Amino acid sequence: MSALLTPLRLELRAISKRYPGTLANDRVDLRIAAGEIHALLGENGAGKSTLMKIIYGVTRPDAGQMLWEGNPVQVQDPAAARDLGIGMVFQHFSLFETLTVAENIALALGRDAGSPKQLAPRIREVSQRYGMALEPERLVHSLSIGERQRVEIVRCLMQDIKLLILDEPTSVLTPQEVEQLFVTLRTLASEGCSILFISHKLQEVRQLCHHATVLRAGRVAGGCIPAERSDLQLAELMVGDTEGLDACYPKRAGGLPRLRLDDLCWRNQDPFGTSFEHLRLEVRSGEIVGIAGVAGNGQDELLALLSGETRLPASERERISLDNQPIANLYPDARRELGMAFVPAERLGHGAVPDMSLADNALLTAFQQGLVEHGLVRSSKVLALAEQIIQRFAVKTPGTQATARSLSGGNLQKFILGREMLQNPTLLVAAHPTWGVDVGAAATIHRALIALRDAGAAILVVSEDLDELLQISDRIGALCSGRLSPLKNTADTHSAEVGSWMAGQFDTAHAAS
Repeated sequence: MSALLTPLRLELRAISKRYPGTLANDRVDLRIAAGEIHALLGENGAGKSTLMKIIYGVTRPDAGQMLWEGNPVQVQDPAAARDLGIGMVFQHFSLFETLTVAENIALALGRDAGSPKQLAPRIREVSQRYGMALEPERLVHSLSIGERQRVEIVRCLMQDIKLLILDEPTSVLTPQEVEQLFVTLRTLASEGCSILFISHKLQEVRQLCHHATVLRAGRVAGGCIPAERSDLQLAELMVGDTEGLDACYPKRAGGLPRLRLDDLCWRNQDPFGTSFEHLRLEVRSGEIVGIAGVAGNGQDELLALLSGETRLPASERERISLDNQPIANLYPDARRELGMAFVPAERLGHGAVPDMSLADNALLTAFQQGLVEHGLVRSSKVLALAEQIIQRFAVKTPGTQATARSLSGGNLQKFILGREMLQNPTLLVAAHPTWGVDVGAAATIHRALIALRDAGAAILVVSEDLDELLQISDRIGALCSGRLSPLKNTADTHSAEVGSWMAGQFDTAHAAS
């Protein structure tokens, strides 16, 4: 389609926004036509999220003008944005964890939409129609990351909207769910709804979007028709340097077993959670094992059991071992003393404390690395570690005293990964290591994981990005309903086979190593 032949839905003129030490948006122009699917591309920290928050009324610009259907407007808050017909799905969730799915959606839609009980049938219908099944009565705190993302998307799709803003909407969806979502988005666009689509998955941008605007360092660096560019060309527009973006890493055979799960049986007390029966897994030194799966199939429970957030009784302590030492009943700090490092799925609030500085966040898990002596924090060493993480992993931030909340999602992810890797662990467990991360940052993270593997560490990566797992893993398997498929050499399998495992099509009799 041609935006020139259709009326403009949204126009931004010279939008600028400055934060202390950062010019997030620098005279940004953006035009979106009615019925257009428009991609906004850029590295982490390029200013995409700030611009979206300005459109949605979360943030006020310092300068510039916004026009809605040809008329100047000032969007004071998200309620005003929704009144105009603007809906947004945030990358970081904005849900109340102690409320149900239906209660969260009812709050967003307002009093006129009906009570949570009245909305429940419609929530089921909409979520099933879009391939993102939800139970309206479930409490949000019991949902996995992928399921929470589904709530955000469904909540937005239930509104009568003219502009739908999607920030990394497919990052926790299966390929089948992505395909169904794209069908829905194309239908919405054909009916005149405009869509602003933010994604680091360039193949999806090329497949879905009519036009793209590229931001770099807060400024518009250019635009294009994505279908006319390759993934590598789009990446070059975003980051300027394509080195390592299409790397093919050699596969390695692991050495001695480091992490072992031996016939692990665990009953989840949460009626909506996932339990495990006879789970077997082995991760060896010098290898990366990838675990794929659709959100809600036991990934969160497995990660909690491995990290020590969930512990087994002493009688079951040998069900999980690290270097032949039973650890299933140990607390997280005791496991770290034995050489384990952990990157959780949720960055803010789990991987980092939002309002604490990067230096203090470095101290949180690395305090056993000589940062505390005789009960006193060695501030100079803490600052040196934080600075080392920032430099080694190219974290874009004003400095070590910046709060974790102030970083973009990708830069915070690089900081958390860097903090764990620089502790030289013998075992690294990483959940969704490049979720919502731009192509340049993903390449940096992948190279770091491969380097840690080559140094002899055992690495377990749990991810819903199948392409990522096939790229970096030496062996791969999948979780489905708490069952783990056999692990297979990545070089000897393909995405279709792993996809069938994700759907539960495997024989657990041979699952383990």
